[in-house]
Amino acid sequence: MPTIFKTPQELLKASGTNLGATDWVEITQKRINLFAEATGDHQWIHTDPEKAKNGPFGTTIAHGYLTLSLTNMFLPDLLQVTEISMGINYGVNKIRFPHPVPVDSQIRAHGTIIEVDEINGGVQAIVQLTIEIDGVEKPACIVESISRFLN
Repeated sequence: MPTIFKTPQELLKASGTNLGATDWVEITQKRINLFAEATGDHQWIHTDPEKAKNGPFGTTIAHGYLTLSLTNMFLPDLLQVTEISMGINYGVNKIRFPHPVPVDSQIRAHGTIIEVDEINGGVQAIVQLTIEIDGVEKPACIVESISRFLN
């Protein structure tokens, strides 16, 4: 269940808010292969299960940028602003990939609002998203996602 703010101005007071965690999502080989098709990144550690069995991870792994791109799916599950004309994915600050995501893993995002500022026509929020892998201590990805919510 997302944390819902009625207006961008309500969001201004939310710096430091823990947004909780999303539901788990399975990272299947099909999802990995579709990402490889979309991006042209067909490296064997992602797309060749037979070769990957003997590779450094013992199986195929998700692309780091696949994991990163899923933050765009997770963010609305954590945070919503309802009375806006538009929400914009403005970019990201720091991105790290501390642990690979093996195929058939379950991942989810945990979010914290770390900064909120007024901008011309609305509010800009920076949310730290930590992508967790079920059963793994290290996170798969840590990113500071920048969103703009316009009046």
